[in-house]
Parts: sequence; C-alpha cells; structure tokens
Amino acid sequence: MNLLFLMTDQHRVDTLGCYGNAHVATPHLDRLAATGTRFDRFYTPTAICTPARASLLTGQAPFRHRLLANYERNVGYLEDLREDAFTFPEALAASGHRLGLIGKWHGGTRRNAASYGFEGPDLPGWHNPVDHPDYLAYLEEHGLPPYRISDPVRGTTPGGNPGNLLAARLHQPVEATFEYYLATRAIEHLERYAAGEKPFFLATHFFGPHLPYLLPDSYYDLYDPALVELPPSVAETFEGKPPVQRNYSAHWAFDTIPIETTRKLIAVYWGYVTLIDEQIGRILTRLDELGLGEDTSVFFTADHGEFTGAHRLHDKGPAMYEDIYRIPGIIRIPGAAPQVRDELVSLTDCTATILELAGCDPSPAVDSRSLVPLVKGETPRWPGELVAEFHGHHFPYPQRMIRDDRYKLVVNPESVNELYDLLADPHELANRYTHPEFRQVRARLMRRLYELLRDRGDNFYHWMTSMYDIGVSDYDPSLSAFENDDANAGTTWTATADPGATLTETP
Repeated sequence: MNLLFLMTDQHRVDTLGCYGNAHVATPHLDRLAATGTRFDRFYTPTAICTPARASLLTGQAPFRHRLLANYERNVGYLEDLREDAFTFPEALAASGHRLGLIGKWHGGTRRNAASYGFEGPDLPGWHNPVDHPDYLAYLEEHGLPPYRISDPVRGTTPGGNPGNLLAARLHQPVEATFEYYLATRAIEHLERYAAGEKPFFLATHFFGPHLPYLLPDSYYDLYDPALVELPPSVAETFEGKPPVQRNYSAHWAFDTIPIETTRKLIAVYWGYVTLIDEQIGRILTRLDELGLGEDTSVFFTADHGEFTGAHRLHDKGPAMYEDIYRIPGIIRIPGAAPQVRDELVSLTDCTATILELAGCDPSPAVDSRSLVPLVKGETPRWPGELVAEFHGHHFPYPQRMIRDDRYKLVVNPESVNELYDLLADPHELANRYTHPEFRQVRARLMRRLYELLRDRGDNFYHWMTSMYDIGVSDYDPSLSAFENDDANAGTTWTATADPGATLTETP
C-alpha cells in the first residue's frame, strides 16, 4: 500500500466546505472527503507545531517524547527527539517503502527530515523559507519573479513596538508562490515513485495557512470581507478565565486593530486556504493520472488550528479552545466506503494507522490507535474521551485537557481551571468550573483525567492528587522512602473530606 500524507499548518477546520463553510472554495478537499472518511472530532495532541509533529512521527504523547516546544521560542526543553525514540519512517523503511517529505519539517534543529530517511529538499523553520536555494532555483528555471511583499498588516504591542506581521500582499503570480513550488516538487516525487517498484510514503507539508498570510492579489482579494461572520467569541471578556489569555490578546495586539481589518484578515485567510486546496488538487490529479489512486491511501490533516480573531486572539497559545485543538481529519483507503465518523480521535492516531496500512507492527506507537477499523466502517470499542496537553511557547505553561461528548475540562495549575459545556456554549465563552450545578460534571471529569494521566505515566497527575477532588487516593503523594518499608506492608492511604487533615493509615 502506498501512502500520501497531505498536511497543512495552523488550519481552522471551519474553513473547509466539507466541514460546513458555505463561502470558501475547497473543491479538491471536499472531493477527498466525499470519497473517504471525514472525522468530525479530530484533535491535535497539542496546539503547537513541533510537539504535534513529533507526536505524529513517534505515535507518542508530547510528555512522553519530550519535544515540547518550537525551537524559535524554546524555553529550555529538548530541541530534538532522543536518539533512541521510535519513529514510523524507521519502520516503513524496514518494510521496503521509499520515503519522501516535501515541505515543512519543523521537527528539530540538529536532525532534519533526511535524518529519518526522507527524501526531499531540506526546508527548516516555521514559515516559507523563500530564500532557500531550491526554491530560488525553481523560480529561475521557470522565469518567475522573486518574492516581494507590500502593505503589511500588524498591530501595536503593549510596549509600543510593531506587532507580529499578520498579512501582506505578495507580488508574485500563483506559479511563483511557495505553495505552488511545493506541489510541483511533490508531483515530481510521485512521478519518480510511479516509475519504481517499491511502495512509497510521500508527505507534503504546506507551511500555510499559518500566518502571516502572504498572497498574490487574486487570492488576497478573493473573498469579500462582507461575507465574513466574525467568530462569536470575538465578544470574549476573559471574565473568569486565566489571566494569561488576556495577556496573549495584548501580545497579538488584537484591540489595536480595527474590527473591519480583522474581518479582512479572515477573508485573506480564506484565500490562503483556497490557494492550498488548489495545490492539493494538482497533487491528487497527478496521483490519478499516474494510475496510483487505487493503490494509495490518502491522509489530509493539520498540526493544529488558528484563532484568526476568535477569543480576541491570533496564532495559538496557552488556551485550549476548539479553534486551535480541533483540526481537519480526512482519510481515504481504497475500497472503503465514504462516511462521516464522530469518534474522538487524534493526530497521534495517524501513526498507528500508517503503520498498519504499511504492514508494520503498530505497537511502538504507544499513544496511538489505528483508525483503519473506523475507516472501514467497523464499530470497535473506542474511548469516550480525549486528552490533550500543552507545555508553553513563549514561556513554560503546563496545561492538561480532557473532553468527552459534551464537556471540556482544562487544568491550569497556576491559575483558574476551566469547564465548558460545548453543547450549550460551543464557542467556550462561559467558564462553568466554579458553578455549583456543574459540580458533578467537574468531579467526574477531574477524576477521569487523573486516571488517564496516571495510566499513561504523565506525572502531572501528582499535582492533581493534592490540589483537586480526585476522590480516594491509593498512594502516598509524598513518594517518601518509607512508603516501601516492610513495616507499612498492607497499608493504604485514604483521603479525608477535611482539606486540613492529614492522611490516615488503614491496615
């Protein structure tokens, strides 16, 4: 089985026609969804590029693979996976697959995609590397003009400095865009692989629609801002929310930008999505022309989402909202009937799925479950909740999140916790954590998150043991040496209802 893995960066799920957007033209991804399986509740394990991509590479949760931050804003974490870490390309290469990766790597500083066996140009960093020799050679070969932008859009930071660049006009034809270049290189790889006899895994990782949105006029002005309905959460007050969210809103200078400019930014973001959809269409069309469609499983997803003004934020950050944690997820396996699934699944589950389709043992991907049974229309037992985590971007900021069919709990150790009723409040404006009527929901989710983290080996659960209502504790949270003393054999540790009481021994 060949595998084609298409990935975008910082992509809102609600910008795709197949996910309900009536304005944005995404015909190629819509067609992929119509002939495959569209997952309606597909989530990233963490809403930041490098850790999410490392989870895809390893099939492990971020706390386990420990690559926890983008190197550009690294706050002391690892910058590369450990040498002994399992990765799926290692298994695919051993099974005889050719490996290709075109586009964004962002998986470390010392080890690049080639370090893991992938063919393709080395394209490091978080944004389109428009000064890369291979891209410049592509422009020269085709007589295309160099990169140039104008009319930058940015706010003003609290310190009075210019804010991050959010968008600008790109003075190049579509054929000169980095997105078109990436699709061209991916097609060239497909053509080489089609001429060979080995099965292949080919990934095409677009750098967009990550900000800044740098587009030719034809895409920059493709959508009328009047079509844009601002996210309801633009009414965010941050009342009862962790203060860091208000700080991040100031960092992204949201309130220094006119609201009509925000509307235009969303319209430009839509144009970026359409540009990428067209390039994906070129790849999928060539796949069929080469006669590979019936022998190739196709994936489409993203590393995480993007705020684009939701909650008065841009980019991503220490706020575990649906805008940046729910992502597109489409898989087409030859012979499987088209369908829509509503199980809670994760980007990390793609790892075990890739391994199964390639005929490899999926067991090293310890935090990953194969989606093949779901894509084939089966009804296996599936977890009723999903866990995600965050470790910081500009500064360390640990978070854990659990969501089930209706509710989401976010634990913020340095601040207030959050509880959202996603049915009654889908835009997550009202934090219900302290509301008495949600006491049972809060207790149930807190206990369940505690159990899942403890089962995983995520030591975040130790903080929860002492600080939150997790029910009866069955261990001494001090982890003292005497815990294993023979004199204490048969002793359990029981929590009391009195928060000021000490642990009591029960023989």
